[in-house]
Amino acid sequence: MPQQDNYGQDVSYPVLSDPPNIETAFDGVVNGLVNRSAMRFADANERAATLTGTTAPKAGMVTYLVAENRLELRMGDGTWQTLTPGPWVPLTFASGYEARSGSPAYRIVNRGVELRGTIQRAGGVPFVKDAGFQILTLPTEARPPAYRTFIAATEWAAAMYARIEAAPDGGITVIIPASAATGASWVSLDNMRYSLV
Repeated sequence: MPQQDNYGQDVSYPVLSDPPNIETAFDGVVNGLVNRSAMRFADANERAATLTGTTAPKAGMVTYLVAENRLELRMGDGTWQTLTPGPWVPLTFASGYEARSGSPAYRIVNRGVELRGTIQRAGGVPFVKDAGFQILTLPTEARPPAYRTFIAATEWAAAMYARIEAAPDGGITVIIPASAATGASWVSLDNMRYSLV
């Protein structure tokens, strides 16, 4: 009868008294170890198609997704948690807005999102003050579960800060406070970090 490993990980191995059957002997070893290693899949879709039925994901499994360039851990609640920061993904701006500097992008880190870069109105025209304007819409995977609000840096002018709101539908809205001076012409996303749960 196969024995269990000494580390309590339920990896079985054959003993000399077992009937000779190489397939059965190695089945417990191979399948016992594979689901405890960092399994590699082309992408999350391939992983979902492969890990079903008797090979369904179990808490503690680790997978590497090639297309996403991401290492993920299966949690006890049935979700996958990112262990490595995902790649920076360029942001797509609303009409009339463009990148100013810092390669505006987002990335997913564990169960959160980070943004970077500065954005301006097309041509560097100052922003409208005392009114909300939407500069972009985040993709579904990077949207917060509830509204998140941030204070953001703007150019060195009378309006030196802005309020940025990230909505559950992915909309990123900026509000520059009212003032008599010329409005800021760019806003930074570098302070934006929020949880996805």
